[in-house]
Amino acid sequence: MVEIRMRVNGAEVSAELEARVSLLDALRVRLGVTGPKKGCDQGACGACTVLVDGRRILSCLALAVQYDGSEVTTIEGVDHPLQAAFVRHDGFQCGYCTPGQICSAIGMLAEHAAGAPSAATEHVAGAPALTRTEIRERMSGNLCRCGAYNGIVAAIEEVAP
Repeated sequence: MVEIRMRVNGAEVSAELEARVSLLDALRVRLGVTGPKKGCDQGACGACTVLVDGRRILSCLALAVQYDGSEVTTIEGVDHPLQAAFVRHDGFQCGYCTPGQICSAIGMLAEHAAGAPSAATEHVAGAPALTRTEIRERMSGNLCRCGAYNGIVAAIEEVAP
């Protein structure tokens, strides 16, 4: 057993866990934070996306012990204009993927602002405006079984600088 300490949604927490416990399971089972969802448990759907120290990660693929001392933000700790934009643009239907979509979009906007390249970007000098193609590429790791992609892209377009 290993004791981990981290800040989750602004609160200091600690838990004694086996070293093999995923961050997703630590959040949901041990800490009662149920926003991140277990979709595929293989890193293919993005439903478990959270922000760790401001960067988006798939929490089902991460061991909790890797993030000892980190700042973890889940949808429960998010206060961002994207949330209202998702509502305005019908960026969700059943809502299962929405926490991961929003956390991923927040991380993606930060990556883009920092000049991180993507497969849809020819160059990143000056962080060109996000196009629909660019948003779709950068959000391609988050799946929505209901098909709310047009609303998700519209919501991101609305809040993107």
